Amino acid sequence: METSTNPVDGKTVPVPHFGIVLPWDEFDTLSAKIQHSGIEFIIEPYIRFQGEEGEQATMFFKDPSGNALEFKSFKDLTKLFAK
Repeated sequence: METSTNPVDGKTVPVPHFGIVLPWDEFDTLSAKIQHSGIEFIIEPYIRFQGEEGEQATMFFKDPSGNALEFKSFKDLTKLFAK
């Protein structure tokens, strides 16, 4: 399956993708489980906008059917749709 992409924050983000927002304290636990499972990341876990408004953790990988998934978390969930 061919996937389109968009450049975001110096990364190549798959389009379309399904996104899930996790509580901040659960993101690291999930990313460690994914890393230990051997699943290949499209974009490895990292923090965007560190120390700034809208600080967020994000990672991308594909499910077994090839669908692109984004898991992310915000330091301040009220900034989810902030610009």
